[in-house]
Amino acid sequence: MSTVGTALRPPAARPAATAHTESARTRLARRFQHGGWFVAPFLVLFALFVLLPIGRGLWLSLTDANISGTGERFVGLDNYREALGTPLMWESLGHSAYFTLLVVPCIVVLAFLLAMLAHHIERAKWLWRLCFFAPFLLPSTVAANLWQWLFNPGTGMINHVFGLDTPWLTDKSTAMLAVVITTLWWTVGFSFLLFLAALQNIPRHLYEAAALDGAGAWQRMVHITLPMLRTITGLVITLQILASLQVFDQVVVMQDFGPGPEESTRTFVQYTLEEGFTSYRVGFASAISIIFFVLIAAVALGRMWLLREREEGVR
Repeated sequence: MSTVGTALRPPAARPAATAHTESARTRLARRFQHGGWFVAPFLVLFALFVLLPIGRGLWLSLTDANISGTGERFVGLDNYREALGTPLMWESLGHSAYFTLLVVPCIVVLAFLLAMLAHHIERAKWLWRLCFFAPFLLPSTVAANLWQWLFNPGTGMINHVFGLDTPWLTDKSTAMLAVVITTLWWTVGFSFLLFLAALQNIPRHLYEAAALDGAGAWQRMVHITLPMLRTITGLVITLQILASLQVFDQVVVMQDFGPGPEESTRTFVQYTLEEGFTSYRVGFASAISIIFFVLIAAVALGRMWLLREREEGVR
């Protein structure tokens, strides 16, 4: 009788904490078994080349470190106070923002139009796509030097072809515009490729059904093409904003590593490098970099939040 009672007696329940701990360990082990170890090398490299430099830069921003690496004295938030009160920093940020406002809308519209052309053209599609995308494959210094020669008032092609006498790169009113034109020609191919891939993924039966209902080409583009490209358009806008705010290469090369006429093309990144490697104020330059990092992160997170709100509104 005692044996039967013992057999029918339910097993003692485990403590909740122990079960929870073992369950968490089991889930963690299962994740590593199904691919976690493949992610581990990336995590190590991400920590070494992203998290560690950010942490080092954050520490340097709180010191008065110089480029020699000696005499790092903790100064707290003094670098941040000085940076926020420096008109030159805000002026450089304004140049970067002005460049972004000019480039982003033009690239989005131009890339969409080129993608529509390459998508609907029938003959030599590969040639059109190659011509639109090829400039993006050039290094930034090659593209900048090429357009620096084209904008040369004496020997360049731009003034001779259009009958102008404009000192593009030495005039304050046109220096940034020249950089914008160069950037459009050089980088539009990437956004063009994204739009083209999205256009090819739109189901053809949507256009066929709309055509049977009597919708014209303009109505099909407004009511089918543009709504189907909403997600990729948001991605292109976000990527271009982040890239344009960080503009540096083509500006310094076209202006021979100077700030441009009346310092009209000095961007935020260029100002940061000048403070760090010309004025040798590494601590102050690190504080500027952290401020810029926060601004970039705020723009990216704000754009992601707006995109999510729009998608939830559509649903």
